[in-house]
Amino acid sequence: MNNKFVALIPARGGSKGVPGKNIRNLSGHPMISYSIIASKLSKKISETIVSTDSKEIAKIAKAYGASVPFMRPSAIAKDNSTDIEFVLHAINWFKIKRKFIPEYWVILRPTTPLRNPKLINESVEKILKYKDSTSLVSVHEIPETPAKMFGLNGNYLHGLSPFDPRKEYYTLPRQQFPPTFSGNGYVDIVRTSTIINNNMFYGDKILSFRTEEVNEIDVLNDIKRLEQNLGIEKNVIKKHLEKNYPI
Repeated sequence: MNNKFVALIPARGGSKGVPGKNIRNLSGHPMISYSIIASKLSKKISETIVSTDSKEIAKIAKAYGASVPFMRPSAIAKDNSTDIEFVLHAINWFKIKRKFIPEYWVILRPTTPLRNPKLINESVEKILKYKDSTSLVSVHEIPETPAKMFGLNGNYLHGLSPFDPRKEYYTLPRQQFPPTFSGNGYVDIVRTSTIINNNMFYGDKILSFRTEEVNEIDVLNDIKRLEQNLGIEKNVIKKHLEKNYPI
């Protein structure tokens, strides 16, 4: 293990959809703990850092073994703040305080808590094989292509096809379209060089990392569904939590 790969878990204190969702109780432990433990059980990550503007989240993150070496400024912890802002903040902190910058940042979002550490390892191994990639994004295939979807202009619908807008692609069978994918937050890996040199988060060569369908936590019912449908990924983390962090 080296300092090439540092996990960065973004966890703002504010959330309108589900208040306090990053530390919401999920089967006896705060939601963020699942991402922290998944990172710490990975064999490829040298350090697990939580980027937050909340003292409460910072305290909980430390209790579960994460590092919180800095607090995120409130100016870049708003609803409209972008991903590149919190990573740039971490990059600048490393440059000033530690005199080096990790080559890769493994982004583990707390709102996708069910992970298998082995898949995090595989994502790291994959990006190392593709030297020309600018990032890696986890995705799962979606059944409906965006080419068959509609947008709204006043009272009237219009096709969203990325192809010729004059043709009614939304009337064609989905089998005639290439497969399409949705980013799911399971694991993203971004390069420092892409952010610094190109001022882009993912860049123009985004490496795919396919997973089974993953649902992010956006509303309270999402948490209830996770409680009812515990997958093998959660069991791996749950066993560790039960052993090392008894309720």
